[in-house]
Amino acid sequence: MDFDILIPIGICIVLPVTIVWLIMRTSQNETNRKAEIMLKAIEAGATIDPNLFKVEKNEPKSTKERLLKYLIAACVTMFPGLVLFAIALFSCIKLGFVFPDTLILTAGGILIAIGTAYLIVYRTGMKLLANEIEAEEKSLTKE
Repeated sequence: MDFDILIPIGICIVLPVTIVWLIMRTSQNETNRKAEIMLKAIEAGATIDPNLFKVEKNEPKSTKERLLKYLIAACVTMFPGLVLFAIALFSCIKLGFVFPDTLILTAGGILIAIGTAYLIVYRTGMKLLANEIEAEEKSLTKE
């Protein structure tokens, strides 16, 4: 039997299913713990906080915060890409200009391309949404 197929099946099917299952189980355990606390509080006759089971909603983020996420993503992807390129260049020089492993160059190139795309989105967003960012900052300082 050829075992080469097991690795892609494990990565593409088993791993995502396991991750989703773990997340759902964690959520269910948290709800069960809250229910136990609520039941014990009812049995003890204590006052019950009605906000215990409310789902916490994230605050709407400002335009500047959303754009800064693109800058962070650009840094997180571009720097490892540059490191991989530096490793490839160092091994190329160290081995007498022998062409290094193409996997290192490909991975570095892909990471640099993704980082550059995020950086372009950040810069373009900052230019296009400058008026909105300024208005949001003024509204925050007035409050």
